Amino acid sequence: MNQAITILKDRIDSLMEQKEQIIIAIDGYCTSGKTTLAARLAEIYDCNVFHMDDFFLRPEQRTQERYAEIGGNVDYERFMEEVLIPLKAGNAFSYRPFDCSTFTLAEPVGVKPKKLNIIEGAYSHHPYFGDPYDLKVFLSVTPELQRERVLQRPAFLHQRFFEEWIPMENRYFDQNQIAEKSDLVIY
Repeated sequence: MNQAITILKDRIDSLMEQKEQIIIAIDGYCTSGKTTLAARLAEIYDCNVFHMDDFFLRPEQRTQERYAEIGGNVDYERFMEEVLIPLKAGNAFSYRPFDCSTFTLAEPVGVKPKKLNIIEGAYSHHPYFGDPYDLKVFLSVTPELQRERVLQRPAFLHQRFFEEWIPMENRYFDQNQIAEKSDLVIY
């Protein structure tokens, strides 16, 4: 992770010298360290961090058709409207994170765009968004290490990871060539 921080810090510092506002997206395999990397960067920089996990599908969106869609496992429409559009415009805004415990949207979170804004999570490079990012990072992990890390998570989630979420993510990565279209791939 330290090597990834060093590489990213150089790229971020260079971008910050060139632009007024920077938006970075960190996509990648489940358990590859996306959230950890974003948190480490937030310790270094005064930045906003947005989590794609805050944009899980609401109950009414969870249809067979939506789950059959490549990359359909996230509310990309709401993320675009509530975060990306106002962020790119440089306006203060709010969004409502998805609450997994109640399957509802939580209270609004107010945001002021900062010079550095990080989007982290699987599906953050979704083609629906176009190309809004200044830097697209992809984190990889070996299948063995991924399995080991999944098994460290709550047991009631293991089956969903292995039979549902990981296969859906892998289809999204493969069909959309997410790693290949990223500016930086970190193993």
